Amino acid sequence: MKAIKGVLHKGKIKFDKPFDSGKPVRVTVIFEEETMAEGEILKKFSFEESQEFLKDLNVSFSDEVIKERNLSR
Repeated sequence: MKAIKGVLHKGKIKFDKPFDSGKPVRVTVIFEEETMAEGEILKKFSFEESQEFLKDLNVSFSDEVIKERNLSR
């Protein structure tokens, strides 16, 4: 299987590099997730939503961080 990247716009695919198979070929199109810049990610962060999401968590956050650090050693 060969892979080639491109952009889909208005139902047409424009490949990043020229590609000519010489005959019709079946393809699979995978839509990549858009990546966000760090500032865009921070804009979406909500402290209030985080607190609401974690309100029923019955563990010490600092203890969990220490456990995770110990596992990575």
